Amino acid sequence: MMKAVLWTAYGSPEVLKLGEIEKPSPKDDEVLVKVRAAAVSPGDCELRRFDMHVLFWLPVRIYMGILKPKFLVPGMDLAGEVVGVGKDVKNFKPGDQVFGNTRLRLGAHAEYTCVKTSYPLSIKPDGITPEEASTLATAGSNALHYMRKAKIQPNEKVLIIGASGNFGTYALQLAKLFGAKVTGVDSTNKLDILREIGADQVIDYTQEDFTKHKESYDVIFDVRGSRSVPLIMKTLKPNGRYILATPWVGQVISGLCQEMLSKIRGTGKQFIFALANDTSEDLDYLKNLMADGKLKAVIDKSYTLEHVPEAHRYIESGEKIGNVVVSMEK
Repeated sequence: MMKAVLWTAYGSPEVLKLGEIEKPSPKDDEVLVKVRAAAVSPGDCELRRFDMHVLFWLPVRIYMGILKPKFLVPGMDLAGEVVGVGKDVKNFKPGDQVFGNTRLRLGAHAEYTCVKTSYPLSIKPDGITPEEASTLATAGSNALHYMRKAKIQPNEKVLIIGASGNFGTYALQLAKLFGAKVTGVDSTNKLDILREIGADQVIDYTQEDFTKHKESYDVIFDVRGSRSVPLIMKTLKPNGRYILATPWVGQVISGLCQEMLSKIRGTGKQFIFALANDTSEDLDYLKNLMADGKLKAVIDKSYTLEHVPEAHRYIESGEKIGNVVVSMEK
């Protein structure tokens, strides 16, 4: 038997309860991981309450369970030790320290879980803690995906809206590594961390509106998607790129219309939205940056397994900076 967070209904954080279930056994193409740390992300909260994008609501609900969740244990991102392998596994062995993603099979918020070796999974370097590594699989990979989509050139000006979140903190650092001059937008109490991780400028959105500045940008990465698409695209330079991480249908239509108008006017502004496809190669790239001290995991709070509902409440409060994790070592 093992301890795990049990998810038996959609709804508030109170639907998550600590309990005991059978320890899983790896299938032929899986490894069994003793979890040392796991991330708790806004995506975990969205799944729990099923606050899902209209385009994905029905297919994901069918997959996850119409009336109640099919997958008993939540959590996607983890770090831990391989303690068992399936008969077809060649690239991992017991004792390996790994980190990765269980995707929508979930299961990371438990003492043990099984991970398909076809999923993003990588060996953890000694110089990275399990807590740090657990934040890379989704937040780091997504940030890398969007910053690559931006095709950032040295000395370009990049604006990141929602820069203090789990995606944003990694995107800011990656944009700097790619040679950009970065402005981070967030609320008053979150600006210091943006400066700490390399922002050249910060904007407090509670005090000023960046769309009313004379400043224009080569790239705008919008993590939150809470502003008018045409208004934001007006602040782009010619050939600028607006990347929206969480697009809704109306925003996609608006963005594509703005891109079409831009082509007609000859300004070459682009509207970019695309779901990330994280890979083990991406994890290798990110872990090497972190091991070399070029990338930092911003961890706000660490909880025990029994306090995962509290972690969900904290994330939904809007006060979170960077990442929230569950540590099994506490």
